[in-house]
Amino acid sequence: MHLGTAEAAPGELARGWLDVTDLPTGGAERLPVLIANGVDDGPTLWLTGGVHGDEATGVAVAQDAMREDLPERLAGAVVCVPVASPAGLRRNARHTYYGDDDPNRHFPDAERDASRPPEVQERIDRRLYEAIVGEPAPGGDDGEAENDDEGTEVGDDLSVDASPEVAADALIDLHTAGVGSVPFTIRDRVLYGERRTEAEAETLAADLDRLADAFGFPVLTEYPAEEYLDQRLQRSTAGAALNTGGVPAITVELGAHSVVEEDTRAAGVAGVYAVAAEFGLLDAADVPDDLPAPGEGVPDAPVDFPVRRFRGPRTETAGLIRHRVAAGDAVAAGDTVADVVSPTGEPRAEVTVDRDGYVLGRAEGLAAYEGDAVASLAVRDDGDLVVPRDANED
Repeated sequence: MHLGTAEAAPGELARGWLDVTDLPTGGAERLPVLIANGVDDGPTLWLTGGVHGDEATGVAVAQDAMREDLPERLAGAVVCVPVASPAGLRRNARHTYYGDDDPNRHFPDAERDASRPPEVQERIDRRLYEAIVGEPAPGGDDGEAENDDEGTEVGDDLSVDASPEVAADALIDLHTAGVGSVPFTIRDRVLYGERRTEAEAETLAADLDRLADAFGFPVLTEYPAEEYLDQRLQRSTAGAALNTGGVPAITVELGAHSVVEEDTRAAGVAGVYAVAAEFGLLDAADVPDDLPAPGEGVPDAPVDFPVRRFRGPRTETAGLIRHRVAAGDAVAAGDTVADVVSPTGEPRAEVTVDRDGYVLGRAEGLAAYEGDAVASLAVRDDGDLVVPRDANED
């Protein structure tokens, strides 16, 4: 089994590099790769981390899940790219110097038409996607097929081997959220339309539920379908793997960014092994004894109804924000979650929430402009997980 320069025989753990684009100064941008190839055949689980360069705990979970003795425990394989954005890591920043936008919004979308030729971040994301799904991305996406021979060639001497032997049967994309955030797992909406039928989407959603539940963190669903597409979340790592590649994929948010949070790191590694056991890569008896139980040390959701992501509430008054709630607190419609004060401390406004849920994290920074969100919430979700891509579709 191989990817880039990493090549692992059965029972071996291999490390190497995957070249994804040429650099103007010479050499190539490359992603670190680890492959744990089990002694017996079985499914392939992918781990990705560090697509945002300041999200440290995700990188640590990916690294620490790849133990030296993992191959001898496995039936199948685990393929790990712990740093999916080296250019962001070099800056210790969410964005890269390839473009002033989110590098996790450029993965392929099979149903998106665009005439603009792809720039470098799109090409990098495309090549990582092709490695994950084990086949070229849908031809013609972003015009790249005309430029790059279906997106698999990078110049004359740099190519990504979209090899089916490392194709994912499931993917865990490891992230962190804001300062003080509680950990949680995100399920993307499963879209149907041109790419798959509603019945096929329902089957995919069942595997997605298994994956999310096995990890052991509180689960919330992504934004409603229209907002999900408006924010291009179908072009995130997990969104593209799920909705274009048909691979069950989750995004795990591991608390705060910038530093490794040790308790959450341990819970994240335990979640990876719990998923491996759920999907048949490990027997329960082969999970290392020193790992906590799935979800241990991670706060439970303080509500018992299904929830989705919500960015808000928002202030209509500019000023300095003084929060009344903390991450993990339950909220009900009508509750005041923050006060807005002047620079000299006079009260200006109260910010209330208009729905039930709980606080994932508070907005960073002290100053807020009109329309700024003051928190990130998990709010009651009455929508479907499986939804039509076209909102007008019956």
